[in-house]
Amino acid sequence: MIPILLATYGAVFVAEIVGDKLLYTTGVLATRYRSVPIMIGMVFAFMAKMAVAVAVGSAIGKLPPLLVAAVTAASFIGVAITVWRKPEERSSFERDDRASRAAMISFAAIFFSEWGDVGQITAATMTARYGAPLLVWFGAVAAMATKGALAASIGAGVRQWIAARVSPKIVRYAGVSMLLVLGLLSVLETLEGGS
Repeated sequence: MIPILLATYGAVFVAEIVGDKLLYTTGVLATRYRSVPIMIGMVFAFMAKMAVAVAVGSAIGKLPPLLVAAVTAASFIGVAITVWRKPEERSSFERDDRASRAAMISFAAIFFSEWGDVGQITAATMTARYGAPLLVWFGAVAAMATKGALAASIGAGVRQWIAARVSPKIVRYAGVSMLLVLGLLSVLETLEGGS
C-alpha cells in the first residue's frame, strides 16, 4: 500500500514540477493574494482533477486538443480579468471577502486549465497499473499540493519584496500580462501536442 502511494507521489511530482505553467500561475496568484486561500482553492481543484483522472483513466489524455485549448484559454483570460479588476486599495469589507475570492480564483485557474496534462495522465496510468484508485488519488493530490505549496511560497516571498519596491499598478500590469502569456503558451502547447 505505502509503495503505491509513494510511487504515485514521486511520479506525479516529478512529471508536474518540470516546466509546468501552473507552477508559474500559482506563483503569479500568490503575488496578488495571500498563500493560504490560494492553497485552499488549489487543493480542492487538484482533488477534483485527480478524481477525474483516476476515474476516467487513460481517456483523459484523449480529450480533443481544441476543447482543452479553449477551456484553458478561457480560464487564463478569466483569471487575468479578475486580477485586472481587483482594486489597488481595499475597503475593510473587501479585506474580509478577499480570502474566499482568492480561493475561488485559485480553484478556477487550476481546475479549468490543462486537462489531460502529464500529472493527470500519470495518475491515470498508475491507477491502471496498480488498481488502487484511492491510494493513487491521494498520492497524486499530495504531489500536486506540494508543487502548489512551493509555488505559493515563492510567490508570497516575491509579493512581500514587490510590495516594498513596486507600485501596485505595475504589479497589476505585470501579473495580467504574465497570466495572458502563460495562457497563450498553454493553448499553444495543447494544440501542438494534439497534432
